[in-house]
Amino acid sequence: MTKQQISNTEDEFKQDGKWPKALRRGPLEMIACLIITLGIAMLMQPFAMILYTWSFATMLTGTAMFMVVSKFPT
Repeated sequence: MTKQQISNTEDEFKQDGKWPKALRRGPLEMIACLIITLGIAMLMQPFAMILYTWSFATMLTGTAMFMVVSKFPT
């Protein structure tokens, strides 16, 4: 990487002391909650066995994502 590319990357993270909008806590926590909700819906539906089969993995992924994202700055 050139010095200019490194500088641009550093500037992206230093704006107002906040991370880029895509990496902030609020939006990512909402996505994690939606994944958990999707897993619960998959668990409770009576139609497709494949959805039921993958429901636990979906909820586990959402929970792990929520735990990691909750450490991000606001």
